[in-house]
Amino acid sequence: MIYLLRRLGFYALAAWASLTMAFALPRLMPGDPGSAIFARFRGKLQPEAMEALRAALGFTGGSPLRQYGSYLAHLAHGDLGLSISQFPTPVSTVIGRALGWTLLMGGLAVTISFALGTLLGVVAAGRRGRWVDAVVPPALTFLGAFPYFWLAMLALYVGGFVLGWFPLGHAYDEGPAGGLSFVASVARHAALPAATVVMATVGGWTLAMRNTTLRTLADDHVLLARAKGLSPRRVLFVYAARGALLPNVAALGLELGFVLSGSILTEIVFSYPGTGSLLLSAVQSLDYPLLQGLFLILTAAVLAASWLVDLASAALDPRLRRS
Repeated sequence: MIYLLRRLGFYALAAWASLTMAFALPRLMPGDPGSAIFARFRGKLQPEAMEALRAALGFTGGSPLRQYGSYLAHLAHGDLGLSISQFPTPVSTVIGRALGWTLLMGGLAVTISFALGTLLGVVAAGRRGRWVDAVVPPALTFLGAFPYFWLAMLALYVGGFVLGWFPLGHAYDEGPAGGLSFVASVARHAALPAATVVMATVGGWTLAMRNTTLRTLADDHVLLARAKGLSPRRVLFVYAARGALLPNVAALGLELGFVLSGSILTEIVFSYPGTGSLLLSAVQSLDYPLLQGLFLILTAAVLAASWLVDLASAALDPRLRRS
């Protein structure tokens, strides 16, 4: 319990630091982002929009401490400002539209890749020296050495253009949203980009789990389990794999946190409307409020995922619960 409370305090401090950094960085620029944006869109934005932009970004005048308080007050009410590239839509609305698609495609891909890679890694370690160990990890690692965008373009060309099994872009077919047909459409559009992410990452999970499992097979508690006459499968999956799972779980938490940034290149190739494509669009259009909102969402996701990793690690390793 003390370990978890200590980690929670660290994450709270990290969250405050990220909020403060997001507040301070725009103020290190000459002028302020609101003025720069207004100058860029001169003649298209009304003076009232200029004031709304400055207020949403916390440039309300007065001392920096007062601006900081105004900035935190806006965040507390979920006000991330107005998007410039999609003016006058709020940033929270713009991010919300893309967030669900990234969580669906990226989260599903990372989860499948982790589960499949972990299982294959344990099996390869249990059959060390046999054909499974000699073929599967090297083949998957070789596949993962190819760049994301190359695998994405190859999958799109073969599965979408040549064979015609999958759509060539977007997240769903045109038509009314809802019903089984819409769900099937969403699944078909997400299948190819998700499969690309799985192909590119499953080799890393497999190799890491295999190597860690081989080390835990020599631990004292595993040797004791063997001496008790337990079946090789139980020794492998219950005793050895449980200890080897900790590093992979920690890496999974970070991967799930960074899912919100999206697989930018994959989303661009498949024209998938996730946060990765949105991030690129925000950079190209100099959409400061949207960039700031994406930064805060990404930071919160990584911290939340890290906290879940700590909970899972404490459940898997009793030593952490006693610290």
